[in-house]
Amino acid sequence: MLLVHGGHHGAWVWEKLQKELAEQGWASATVDLPSAVRDTSAPEPLPGVHDDALVIRDAIDAIHGPVVVVAHSYAGVPVTEATAGAANVTHLVYVAAYVPDIGESMFGAHGIPTPPTLAGLRPAENPDLNLPGAFYDGDLNNPDTAAAIARLVPQTVRGDFETVTRAAWHTIPSSYVIPENDISITATVAERMAARTGAVHRVPGHHAPFYSNPKEFAALLTRIA
Repeated sequence: MLLVHGGHHGAWVWEKLQKELAEQGWASATVDLPSAVRDTSAPEPLPGVHDDALVIRDAIDAIHGPVVVVAHSYAGVPVTEATAGAANVTHLVYVAAYVPDIGESMFGAHGIPTPPTLAGLRPAENPDLNLPGAFYDGDLNNPDTAAAIARLVPQTVRGDFETVTRAAWHTIPSSYVIPENDISITATVAERMAARTGAVHRVPGHHAPFYSNPKEFAALLTRIA
């Protein structure tokens, strides 16, 4: 399996799930998307959807044999682009994720107009769009949640608004996972996004259910795969 993190995150968010998958005999790989910017002094143009898609496709091409690609939240956008035409991708799993069609972007799904410039960074804490606690259990007093929030990084505006040119879910079998307690902005479009996939599953947990409920999520992935 290839596990692709959402905005503001990194490959670290999959560590708990990877442990559970390994115990069940599943090999997994991760990527760090460049649109989640660790070096805020980096010059423009900053990475966006298509830079992320290249990283994802390189990871897919490095896997010999069939692969299930799991996309969380924002990652649904570059995964949709990257997996088109990938012969070894057998299934796409969108987890509280965006499932764009050709010409669509992440924030376009919410009707947010594209700004005049795609330069700049968006901090993880943005009262108009998301609060970090919504990624997990919403409890800022939970030490595990606080530790995760401390690892979040800014996301590029280019990633928010760049559109896809290919939509792999039209040809590759896909599933959608809706967390029961998702209070993030993504939850407002989840049902509409899920309708584009072939099957819908509901799991306990918040926006990142594999982080708060890794054992249950690993069991679901096993059934899907």
